[in-house]
Amino acid sequence: MAERSTAAVDVADNSGDEPLTAKAGQATADGVVDTGEQDAPEREEAVDTAETGTHLSPGAASPPELHSGHKLARRYRLEECVTRLDGFSSWRAVDEKLRRAVGVHILPADHPRGRPVLAAARSSALLGDPRFVQVLDAVEENDLVYVVHEWLPDATELTALLAVGPLEAHDAYQMVNQVSHAMAAAHREGLAHLRLTPSAVLRTSSGQWRIRGLAVNAALRGITCDTPQRADTEAIGALLYASLTQRWPYEDDAYGLSGLPKGVGLIAPDQVRAGVHRGLAELSMRALANDGATASRQEPPCTMPEDLVKAIGEMPRIRPPEPAFTAPPEYQRTTYQQGNYGRSAPRATQPVPTPPPPLHSRTGKALKWAVSALLIAALGLGSWQLADALMDRGTAGSSGSTDTSDDSGKGSKQDAKPISIESAKEFVAEGDAQAPGEVDKTYDNSTSTYWRTKSFVDGPKMVIKPGVGIVYDLGSAKDVSAASIGLRYGGDHTTVSLYASPSLDPGPVSGLKQIGSTTDSKTTSAKITANDPVKTRYLLVWLTALPRAGQDGYSSAGFKQGITDVEFTG
Repeated sequence: MAERSTAAVDVADNSGDEPLTAKAGQATADGVVDTGEQDAPEREEAVDTAETGTHLSPGAASPPELHSGHKLARRYRLEECVTRLDGFSSWRAVDEKLRRAVGVHILPADHPRGRPVLAAARSSALLGDPRFVQVLDAVEENDLVYVVHEWLPDATELTALLAVGPLEAHDAYQMVNQVSHAMAAAHREGLAHLRLTPSAVLRTSSGQWRIRGLAVNAALRGITCDTPQRADTEAIGALLYASLTQRWPYEDDAYGLSGLPKGVGLIAPDQVRAGVHRGLAELSMRALANDGATASRQEPPCTMPEDLVKAIGEMPRIRPPEPAFTAPPEYQRTTYQQGNYGRSAPRATQPVPTPPPPLHSRTGKALKWAVSALLIAALGLGSWQLADALMDRGTAGSSGSTDTSDDSGKGSKQDAKPISIESAKEFVAEGDAQAPGEVDKTYDNSTSTYWRTKSFVDGPKMVIKPGVGIVYDLGSAKDVSAASIGLRYGGDHTTVSLYASPSLDPGPVSGLKQIGSTTDSKTTSAKITANDPVKTRYLLVWLTALPRAGQDGYSSAGFKQGITDVEFTG
């Protein structure tokens, strides 16, 4: 899973396309190929050796001499060098222990930025916020410093999205809302990004926005700032401005986007492009606050991500566009005559044969009367036999020898009643968590929100984990007889089991009582019914086999599944 940013992270498109290689004239100001970024102060320091794709600053330490197939810690196998920049390199690699793709930044141990990079990576890893691309490992050994991070094969950079056109208002709203909340949470923990560019913001296939390179990208480049909150807030404003207009809000072209006209300063997005959402345009200008931009505006500037979060909360929610409806083609009547299938209708001048009139003979009438009489006789005989059988059953019931039911309805099954869910928690039996912050989306009565596993290379049966799942708290012990579990992806290889759990942390699954399971569900809903109701407060929904969601290779979506609309009945 990839964290590719202009700060020496992957330059390949995060959607899984082939990585771009360095060519003469493609190097940007900060030495990264394919982002179109321009940064004048760093341009003077970078030395472009386009033939080799290597960019070194004068006096910088040489990058480690590594090659494809080299292993770090006997675990991370390097596959492809994506970037060499200023004494360090970035690689796509494979974690052979967990059998998944990862990204790796590598520096010499004596690199002047080695220690700051380690400190930044470890601080970022402690945050543990799923809205950020996670740092998985940060190690110094064998004269090397390396940072291992997630690789997201099913995500797309904002740079690539804007290359097609500006975002819809709802997509831009979701981007700025999620990014602002994430950065506000990071700043509360004392962490800043300082390299929040379009290539550092990713949209996953589920519509979630992820941020990569928190603290690490700036440390790799030696970037510091006295006002980190203001810098990150202005960067968010630039991202929103570009999403609305497909233009970069400064005079220089950057990230594949054209800059604003020379000498006019910062102009409002609705003056750049018609049809821009007014509320989002105002928000971007408040984040890009300067004397010229806010002189004619009444709203105060936003100088911290928390200010953006507050401003977004005061905006009316922007709903997604209605799906386009395509009218079906008009019904066209097809006429044909017997013996003319597939041919055009006969001309008016040609005589059209008519079917012969129905047979009205004495024989036909007699046959109809005979059939009617037989039907009446059969109905009468059947009614007599049914009444006789009912009378015999009533007699037997009065003697108490055969009837096992009474008028009170005892012994019949009661109607199933839904059971409310108080809370839920992701259960991690082994390895890393999947999406602990999204478990409440599995019972929020919305089919558009869900909890989703990560992508796994091997499948359908899970290999590197015994399974993944969620424990639900019903509030008190209740009789549970069935469960309905909505699945995000259909397929022939989804195995879902339901267990009674003693708590939100059940321990080994092998020691739990299984209520039921279902395998190879081709639909997007799994139904589990217990033979006998089980009284429990906690229920574990457990996945042990996942469907394929893409093609083979690391550019695919791999094997994964999502859960939504969980309902329990008793």
